[in-house]
Amino acid sequence: MSRLLVFVVLILGTGAIIAQEKEPTPVRQNPNIARPITNEGTASPLVDALQKLVAVYGPIAYSNDRPNPYTRIEPWGQAPSGNNGEWAAVIGAEGGPDGILYVLHRCRANSCVGRPESPLVKLDPLTGKQLGTFGEGLMAFPHGFHVDYDGNIWTTDTGSGDAPGGHLVRKFDPDGQLLMTIGRSGSAGDAPDEFREPTDVVVARDGTLFVTEGHLKNGPDSRLSKLAPDGTLIARYGMTGQGHLQLSAPHGIALDTEGRLFIADRDNNRIMIWDQNGNYIDQWTQFGRPSGIYIDHTDTIYVADSESWGPENPGWKKGIRIGSARTGQVHYFLEDIESRDFAHSGAEGVGVDGLGNVYGGVVRRQMLERYEPQGEQPTRGATWADK
Repeated sequence: MSRLLVFVVLILGTGAIIAQEKEPTPVRQNPNIARPITNEGTASPLVDALQKLVAVYGPIAYSNDRPNPYTRIEPWGQAPSGNNGEWAAVIGAEGGPDGILYVLHRCRANSCVGRPESPLVKLDPLTGKQLGTFGEGLMAFPHGFHVDYDGNIWTTDTGSGDAPGGHLVRKFDPDGQLLMTIGRSGSAGDAPDEFREPTDVVVARDGTLFVTEGHLKNGPDSRLSKLAPDGTLIARYGMTGQGHLQLSAPHGIALDTEGRLFIADRDNNRIMIWDQNGNYIDQWTQFGRPSGIYIDHTDTIYVADSESWGPENPGWKKGIRIGSARTGQVHYFLEDIESRDFAHSGAEGVGVDGLGNVYGGVVRRQMLERYEPQGEQPTRGATWADK
């Protein structure tokens, strides 16, 4: 809370006045979730007031106040069978070079352990109609999601204890056939063929894999693994901490068109930018507390923030920030309907389809949300730009 106190002193010293904020429009609640949609849901009015004071601080206010030219639709897309006909916790959604939208969710509630539902779903981005499902019976706690240059679908599974299916990276073809599994099922470790809670994966143009590991805050194994296309470990970079070559529970990863790695170093409230050999380039905090990152072929960066406003990152509202991976400027802010809820909320995963629609994978409210631009804005993933 030291950061919060510093900002409060600065703001009180200038006699700043807090403006009244308009409440977001209520939306349909997933009937599987027995909780209200809330904002400023703490038991302490003082804490809520302090959060507003912090939000007036210049860099935070600028990032919170970016325009939003998108229309929000929620829930969106035909959910797979099971789970009372609703989405479970959605963790990722990305368009592929085949024009299809691929979605990853957690079967029922927040886990696929012992569940019959399909965690992977194919949707028509024009209608939201389901085109197919796959991956049932394989996963424990699906987490990371990526569609590569050739249209293959990659997932990571952080695991659920030693339950079968966890601590793995999987590769599927667009038809849902399992092509590759890397790691040891249900076993977290440090051997060359093991992962510790792999959180996300991204594939470079030459097929090199980059996997972020370590889901626990300040856990012992926050790191980045670099692997050959066949899954052979090449190197591991980073360690738990707050330094330039350190991470704390890295939650997502993306590549820009120059091949730079953008890591959602969530528990350090920053994006780390490294080269492909683990060398530090830069770090950004203007996109909030990052849970998910997506970069398209124009080097537009989309960052999902589902944990700010509370004690982890006071004053920053939750939502999806859109900007430039080249300059670091934040252009737009797609504010979540619970942007000022003290608890975690909103999109953790973020992706874009070929028409420019932005998708948020929402874990706490268990749904897929879609943000439509004012006009069609054709876009493609950075890893398949010239396909």
